[in-house]
Amino acid sequence: MFPIRDHNPSRHTPWVTWCLIAANVVIFLSYWPLFSDERALNAFFGRWALLPIAVTEDGAISGLFTSMFLHGGLMHLAGNMLFLWIFGDNMEDACGHLRYLGFYILCGLAAAALQIAGDPTSNGPMV
Repeated sequence: MFPIRDHNPSRHTPWVTWCLIAANVVIFLSYWPLFSDERALNAFFGRWALLPIAVTEDGAISGLFTSMFLHGGLMHLAGNMLFLWIFGDNMEDACGHLRYLGFYILCGLAAAALQIAGDPTSNGPMV
């Protein structure tokens, strides 16, 4: 079952959640045309996604941050944004805007760290 709403009204406007959703959608739309060209898409993900081997062997850390805003397809984006829409406002309301943004970034970094720890020599992109 996919949730479609929650019953916990927020006391404050969830500006950070809305901005994160907008950023994720705009970034996805910027590379959406590449899905019709597998070579171009792989090159894009090779540049912007997290490649564990690039971190462990070359110290390339930019993918730790950029991979948080990449999605492997329309359903991947839709599912993630649905959950962010439903639960993000409550988290932001409980934490406050800046702490919630910090939590979002820390969770993305934790996911990247776990991916690297799981297979530090992987050259498969994490999006």
